[in-house]
Amino acid sequence: MRQRLSDLAGGGGGGGPVGGDLLRHSDGAWLRAAGGAEGMGMHLGPVRTELATAHEGLLAGTAGLSALAELGSVRESWERRFETARRECGALAGNLRAVARAQGETNETVKSSFAPVARRTMGVER
Repeated sequence: MRQRLSDLAGGGGGGGPVGGDLLRHSDGAWLRAAGGAEGMGMHLGPVRTELATAHEGLLAGTAGLSALAELGSVRESWERRFETARRECGALAGNLRAVARAQGETNETVKSSFAPVARRTMGVER
């Protein structure tokens, strides 16, 4: 007795829980995640300017306050962190899109590799 992957998935009669004999890949989740990463990177873009605007004139007249003198180094540290996060978001978006593209290509390669051994059953190629 021959078994199909859909039989192992619990469909018994070949329908499987998804309702078909085909295993399908969707790049939707990968592309949505890539868009989210890109959006986050874009959101982080103006942070440096916003921090600069927020700190304008803050140190004027505060020569005796050592805590405010340290504010510049803290701000620089946060600016570096935000820039690193922004670059990582861009790289992640590209990597997620690459995964979606690679999976799609793999699906096509696997599908075409089965073409020579496909059999016809009741006039329907399987």
